[in-house]
Amino acid sequence: MFYHVKELQFNARVSKTDPAFASLLLEQFGGANGELAAAMRYFMQAFSARNPYPDKYDMLMDIATEEFSHLEIVGATIQMLLQGINGDLKNAAENSEIMHLLNGKAAKEDFIHQAIMSPQFKVSTGGGPALTNSEGVPWTAAYINGDANGDLTVDLRSDIAAESRAKITYEYLLQFTNDPDVKSTLQFLMTREIAHYQMFEAALQTIQPDFPPGVLQGDPRYSNLYFNMSSGSTVRGPWNEGISTQLGETWQYIDDPVSHILQTNGLLDQQVNGTDRSINTNARLDKEMSQIKSEEVRLATPPGPQQWSGNADASKNMK
Repeated sequence: MFYHVKELQFNARVSKTDPAFASLLLEQFGGANGELAAAMRYFMQAFSARNPYPDKYDMLMDIATEEFSHLEIVGATIQMLLQGINGDLKNAAENSEIMHLLNGKAAKEDFIHQAIMSPQFKVSTGGGPALTNSEGVPWTAAYINGDANGDLTVDLRSDIAAESRAKITYEYLLQFTNDPDVKSTLQFLMTREIAHYQMFEAALQTIQPDFPPGVLQGDPRYSNLYFNMSSGSTVRGPWNEGISTQLGETWQYIDDPVSHILQTNGLLDQQVNGTDRSINTNARLDKEMSQIKSEEVRLATPPGPQQWSGNADASKNMK
C-alpha cells in the first residue's frame, strides 16, 4: 500500500526559470539512471527477496518508495523551472510574472529559444515534466530488465553500480546550473545515492557466502588466469598479480596467450595452479551451496495456501 503525503521529502526550490536546465534534468526523471528507473528496479527486486530474505525485502521496498519520493522532487523542480511555458508559449512569455523581470525583447526571445530546445515541454506536456530522458527518448523498462535476477547477491551488486551511476549524473548536472536553490536540491539527491550505495553494500555483506554469485563454483583451472591480450608495454597491478580479491588465488599472468592456447589444446589441458581449489572441492561446494539455497527458500515459503499481508501465522491459519 502506498500513501501519498503532500509535502516533499526535501523542500525543492527554484530561484528563477531555466527551461534549458529543466531539459537536462529530465535525465534524472525518465533517463536510464534516473529516479523512476531506480524506484522500479528496487521495487521489482523486492518481490523475489521477500521470502528468502524478509529483512532485505523491507530495505528494498523502503528504498524503492524513497526513490519515488525523489522522482516527485525532480518532477516538481522541472515544473518550477518551466514556469511561463504552460499553454501558448508566446503568450505565456508576455504574461508570466517571471517574464516581466526579464530585460527587453532579447531576453524574452532567449527564454523562448531555451524552451524550444525541448519541444516536448511545449507540444506534449504543456509545460510539465515528460517521462523521457534529456534527449526526449521515452522511458523504457529495458533500462532495468537485467537488474532483477532472482539472486539477491547479483541484484545488490547491480544496485551498488546503479547508485554510482546516479551519483555521478547528479554531479555532472550540478555543473550546469548556477541556481543555489536547485543546487541544494541536487546535492540532497546526490547524497542520498551515496547513502543507498552503503545500504546495499552492507546488505550484501550480511549474505554469506556471497561469492561467486549464485550456486555453482568457477572452474579452478581458469579462475585466476590473466591473458595479456595487447602488445606494447606490460602493465601489472592487483588485477593480474598477487592474490585475487575474493577467492584468494594467485594470479597466473599469461604473457603470450596464443602460444599458451596452442600448448594447452585450447585450454582443455590447462592445469590448476595458484589455488587450493580443485574439481573435487568444487563439486562438494556446488552440492553444499545447492542445499543451503534450497533450504533457505523452502523454510521461508510455507506449503499450502498463502497470503501476502500479515505475519507468517496468518498463512498457516488460512483454510
